[in-house]
Amino acid sequence: MSLDPASSVFVAGHRGMVGSALVRAFQARGQSKILTAGRNELDLSNQAAVEAWFASQKPEVVVVAAAKVGGIHANFTYPAEFLYDNLMIAANCIQAAYRTGVKRLLFLGSSCIYPREAPQPMREEALLTSELEKTNEAYAIAKIAGLKLCQYYRKQYGVLFHSAMPTNLYGPGDNYHPENSHVIPGLIRRFHEAKVNDASDVTVWGTGSPRREFLHADDLAEGCVHLLGVENPPDWINLGYGDDVSIRELAELVKEVVGFQGELKFDSSKPDGTPRKLMENSKMKALGWQAKTALRDGLGGAYRDFCDNPKWH
Repeated sequence: MSLDPASSVFVAGHRGMVGSALVRAFQARGQSKILTAGRNELDLSNQAAVEAWFASQKPEVVVVAAAKVGGIHANFTYPAEFLYDNLMIAANCIQAAYRTGVKRLLFLGSSCIYPREAPQPMREEALLTSELEKTNEAYAIAKIAGLKLCQYYRKQYGVLFHSAMPTNLYGPGDNYHPENSHVIPGLIRRFHEAKVNDASDVTVWGTGSPRREFLHADDLAEGCVHLLGVENPPDWINLGYGDDVSIRELAELVKEVVGFQGELKFDSSKPDGTPRKLMENSKMKALGWQAKTALRDGLGGAYRDFCDNPKWH
């Protein structure tokens, strides 16, 4: 089974890194009707507005890629917004999809839904088996709620609503904000600014020992399109690269890609976050999909994207 090229597909959050990658992937496969709505057109946290938009546009397939996202600093500083905004986006899109007869919905979560001390690599079955990582608990709870809404709407109403849990993402269209970005765009910006300003060193939060897995946004998009062609997918499934690196190794790679010649330092007084986050990816592999963008290659493209966007410098 494959996604019908004539089906109307709504990509919620199409201007973000993930949403724009999804639009590119759907266009590349010849999807003829891709629906989008910017924040100025549709406030996904407004239930009435979302239901009215779904009723008028009548999408047949929905991918919920919209989210309020950020790194450790943003999650730790604004937990109320991260919980409320993401909870509303999930609930409104899923409920409106059900009420307007959407044939299929894919909800995108995050690897942070799994417990802080989950056995590595993290299997789908680890969900809700122990405590979450405190630094991003609010975001994780909202994503777990979205996953469970899809699971229960599918169970109760027979609709094909399911979820994918991506690992840490990066790529074109990322957020390079100096305080509220994820680790890769944050490192890219800091090393670039250090290079431009001829700084002697760059200091990275934590010890450098935590290990993280990184997936290119275009690989994620291809994985989502592949999953939408699966006739009977699991309620939720991991989407990962299959390997991880330490934050120290990542910082060295970014330093090399950017061309910064100074010293790399670590501030061990700052939080590390979860010790390790590696996804167990065998279910997606069994469905015939595997990521293909090597981290070094992907970082090079991400740095070019940063340099090409005057918004960030």
